[in-house]
Amino acid sequence: MMHADSRFTAEQGEAAFKDFLRRFPSFVATAAVDDLRAADYARLDRLGHTYLDYTGGGLYAESQLRRHEELLAGAVLGNPHSQSPTSLAAAALARKARDAVRRFFNAPEGEFEIVFTANASGALKLVGEAYPFGPGGVFLLSFDNHNSVNGIREFAARKGAAVSYVPVREEDLRLDPEQVRTALRGAGDGAPKLFAYPAQSNFSGVQHPLEWVAEARELGWDVILDCAAFAPANPVDALAIGADFIPISFYKLFGYPTGSGCLIARREALAKLRRPWFAGGTITLASVQQEDWYHLAPGATGFEDGTIDYLGLPALSIGVEHLESVGMEVIHARVQALAGWLLEELAELSHTDGSPLARVFGPPGMERRGATIALYLVDPEGRPYDVYDVEAAAARERISVRSGCFCNPGDGEVAHRITRADVESCFSDPSVAITLHECQQRIEDATGKVPNTIRVSLGLASDFGDVYRFMAFAEGYRDRPSG
Repeated sequence: MMHADSRFTAEQGEAAFKDFLRRFPSFVATAAVDDLRAADYARLDRLGHTYLDYTGGGLYAESQLRRHEELLAGAVLGNPHSQSPTSLAAAALARKARDAVRRFFNAPEGEFEIVFTANASGALKLVGEAYPFGPGGVFLLSFDNHNSVNGIREFAARKGAAVSYVPVREEDLRLDPEQVRTALRGAGDGAPKLFAYPAQSNFSGVQHPLEWVAEARELGWDVILDCAAFAPANPVDALAIGADFIPISFYKLFGYPTGSGCLIARREALAKLRRPWFAGGTITLASVQQEDWYHLAPGATGFEDGTIDYLGLPALSIGVEHLESVGMEVIHARVQALAGWLLEELAELSHTDGSPLARVFGPPGMERRGATIALYLVDPEGRPYDVYDVEAAAARERISVRSGCFCNPGDGEVAHRITRADVESCFSDPSVAITLHECQQRIEDATGKVPNTIRVSLGLASDFGDVYRFMAFAEGYRDRPSG
């Protein structure tokens, strides 16, 4: 489906779509998604929205809401911590959701536990606070990580473990394989050691090798593979990948519900964790007669704090079934084609003097990358147009993109060549907490560097009209003075 745009005629749009199909013929096989968009995501076109922030959050299908509402309206469900009819009904729906997650991620019960959490960040905090860090141990992580992974370093450092980062390369924001392997081989044996990296960057879209999981585990590491940005458009086979811990946010896969995530954990890895507290629902028995009298519940139950979201969990089953009906291979092929076209068009976008109008951070093509693109729009002198102004201008045209560092400071600092000295002033006074915007402005004023980015990301309901309209919007900056 094509969107109308004042800068392009309908004929130009149709010609562009035909050229797109010629260059990306695999897109034809995803045509069923156009029918799905018209039926289940019709609000996008009815309200004139171009949604390009799928890495921030997926969109729900309207049928998901209807099915969930019908289920709740037709049942009486109670807190599952009981043997009452309403409790047993809720517990059965929770088991169904857990089974759906196992099926979707190929995480068989004999090998994995599915721990329900509020989101991927909650899953990561669960691992970080309970992992047996200690002197002689190591927490190894990549520059390219979400802050929810970076935050685990606080638990590691407080327990006396070393914290070590592997940098990304400036030219493509990839991790150097030899640097990764050197770091993995360089840690000592004996004390627990944890390695964390993302399957796909939420900043640049880079997809890091899944093979590192097996290599690290053979060297005695436990591995967190962050799949929050990867799973919405790529099949995740937990058994084949073999990571010890995989955090997931379900709203990034299918939009609704927004308060549910999970930790996919290998059973033997989960058994290594030592929870620093207990709560209602996590124990089988506790007593106040002595401070250490309690028994943690076995398996996933011991890590699910309080009462699970027993009314929201049925929506997970519905969301998983929705994705299965479309097919992850179809979603993957669709977004890869759209992102490939967008990257090629951005590379050709220029001012009338021939200078580039766009600067993409990360790989220029689609090999080993996903449909998340970080970029600047730049003036003829190469200066970035104010990122917040660009985001606001896009919003006025009902185009949803994201700006910022995307909770991934490592990629942002490398992409924008922000040095330790550049950022030091933002942390010079521990008693003064400054905001991200204040820090960015301080760095820009002192160095001229712009530590901010625009991110465009695609997902299940994306169509050619979405990327075409963004290009039409970007074209509007041709020859425009900055500042």
